[in-house]
Amino acid sequence: MTDDPEAWPRLASGDTAAEAVRVISSRLAEALAGQAVSLRQAAVGSGVNRQAIADLLAGRSWPDVATVARLENFLDVTLYPHRVETRIAHGERPSRPR
Repeated sequence: MTDDPEAWPRLASGDTAAEAVRVISSRLAEALAGQAVSLRQAAVGSGVNRQAIADLLAGRSWPDVATVARLENFLDVTLYPHRVETRIAHGERPSRPR
């Protein structure tokens, strides 16, 4: 998701989707630590598989919408960023349909 996997999730990504996942992962880690919730407790409370949560935190997988919604609901936090800012040059942006 980043050019340097060892820097996950501290190093921002130029890819919009990867950056959204990075923000979700960072916010999830902060919420778990701030609320002193273990992976097991988060899994039981949210209905999301513990390994899926661990993989998201480690940057090994991208969550689906249901996973994010369940974690947000259980932790009572916003994980998904409203808008992701990236440093993609104008010429590299995908074109929009007209």
